[in-house]
Amino acid sequence: MTTLAEQTTTNVAVLIVGGGLIGPAMAMFLAQHGISSMTVERMRSGSPLARAGHFHLRTIELFRAAGIEAEVQRQSEQDFVPEGALIAMDSLSGRKLFDIIPSLNVGVDDMLTPCRRLFVNQPSLERILHKRAQEVGATVRTGCELIDFCEDDDGVTATVRDVDNHAESEIRCQYLIGADGAHSKVRELLGIPMDGRGIFSNSITIYFHADLWPQLGDKPISLVYINNPVLGGFLRLQKDCQSGFLGVNTVGNPKIDTVKAADAAADISEPHLIELVRAAAGVPDLPVKIDGVARWRAVSDVAREFQRGRVFLVGDAAHLMPPNGGFGGNTGIQDAHNLAWKLALVLKGVAGPGLLDSYEPERKPVAKFTVEQAYTRYVTRTATYLGAKDYEPLVHDFNIELGYIYHSPAILAEGDDGKPHDDPRQSRGRTGARAPHFFVERDGQRRPILDLFGGNFVLLAGPAGEPWCEAVRTIGSRFKDLKLDAYRVGGPMLCDLDNRFYEAYDLSAAGACLVRPDGFVAWRAKTAEADPHARLSHALRTLLFLH
Repeated sequence: MTTLAEQTTTNVAVLIVGGGLIGPAMAMFLAQHGISSMTVERMRSGSPLARAGHFHLRTIELFRAAGIEAEVQRQSEQDFVPEGALIAMDSLSGRKLFDIIPSLNVGVDDMLTPCRRLFVNQPSLERILHKRAQEVGATVRTGCELIDFCEDDDGVTATVRDVDNHAESEIRCQYLIGADGAHSKVRELLGIPMDGRGIFSNSITIYFHADLWPQLGDKPISLVYINNPVLGGFLRLQKDCQSGFLGVNTVGNPKIDTVKAADAAADISEPHLIELVRAAAGVPDLPVKIDGVARWRAVSDVAREFQRGRVFLVGDAAHLMPPNGGFGGNTGIQDAHNLAWKLALVLKGVAGPGLLDSYEPERKPVAKFTVEQAYTRYVTRTATYLGAKDYEPLVHDFNIELGYIYHSPAILAEGDDGKPHDDPRQSRGRTGARAPHFFVERDGQRRPILDLFGGNFVLLAGPAGEPWCEAVRTIGSRFKDLKLDAYRVGGPMLCDLDNRFYEAYDLSAAGACLVRPDGFVAWRAKTAEADPHARLSHALRTLLFLH
């Protein structure tokens, strides 16, 4: 082991612990705002096994803003049947029990978002994220694990260790991000407990090769829940139906022995895994090659704290939920996006450190809401045997994906009603909600208004809102390095193609709203103001914690 005197110290603005799905997303979002980062990851290379694969509307919107939407879409087309259904069957060769979603993007239209949900294998997506993050300056140290850290007034000193030669070194950073998953070392070192229901299933995921083309080939089905006397779980196949994975939550009859049935990980011998795949396929003599097995625990838990000082938790380090609905990875990516622009503004001196204190009050309620919705889907789709009554009513996926509402000092609320979510078609530009989508014409091209968001604060004003735009031009220089854009919707530079601005944002022709870099409405003036300069200046100082 190296001595302290022999240690080398690396200096970075942000250190990210964990190089899985959320770590490179965090690095990419930081780089969008000009912030360099370093990621340390214990594994030398990512797992080749398929994991999270269902990426939601809001996540794809964020990928669009980051410039990788088209690449992710191309990868999706290689991996999976597009627009496939989600159904429940007793086996792939048996009968359909019920429909869950007839098509992946059922109900999604251009009035809601310019994007579409996608199925993408997590390893494929991680490669895209890593490539993009490194293209814009992020660095990654693989085979390197965090063993300790300490915080002082000026930053955090992390001690890391090479997993092969055990050499230790220090990394000095201003902020530390724990993106290190369900068994987070960062969370452990902070001593932050998880609150929730605890473990309700010791589950497994079986990765296998088998020819299931006769069962699913050419059928528009993306994911199948399986419920039969042998197992309860879910199955997803690659596009060619020659490989895939089977998640197993229960084995045997849960009504006879609930505890034994919920311990699917009790027997992971290869013959038993083959038996389970065959039972899911409904083909007793199916040739099966087992590629691997992963054990995991189905839980619905949320960390008691998402931030302590200069250290933050994102993704599974902050919240754990059943895979039903595919909410886990998406929620983590959105954590990272929420935090990245705030870190960037604070590191650049544009905003006060108080802005970072808005991360937990914004993301923790979203996590709790989403964890509960994942649990609802678990007990109603996979574990009906539990007879559970302690779950929340099912909320439409649109509300979860696009309709969550922030309540924090980084939002200037209008008579805050405390609603955790809303129908995104009905939010009408309320403060704390995602800025609604509609199409505009800019430079002769039809574009979604969402393409204006993602980098700077953006003021949107009605066609008679020139005083607001003038205020932006005059006050911008009074805020250090603040990038603030202004657009008159319906003016000569931005045509409202479908006349939707007034309805979508609930503004008069002389009103205006301010959209944060993450695409959420932070402030709104529905009509003209006597002194727009003073009103907007006060709003910005409040939102940037510059009092």
